[in-house]
Amino acid sequence: MSNKKGTAKREAWQKKQEEQGKKVIMWIFGVLIILAICYMVWTFSMMAN
Repeated sequence: MSNKKGTAKREAWQKKQEEQGKKVIMWIFGVLIILAICYMVWTFSMMAN
């Protein structure tokens, strides 16, 4: 009985970790995209001068 309980807890923990990992990856990509856009704006403003 306790083996099944431990397995269920482990699976729930792994699922939670996977969801948190996906959120972190999405945040990282979002920040990288924002930084890329800022760099493009800065580059075009430097060329305009």
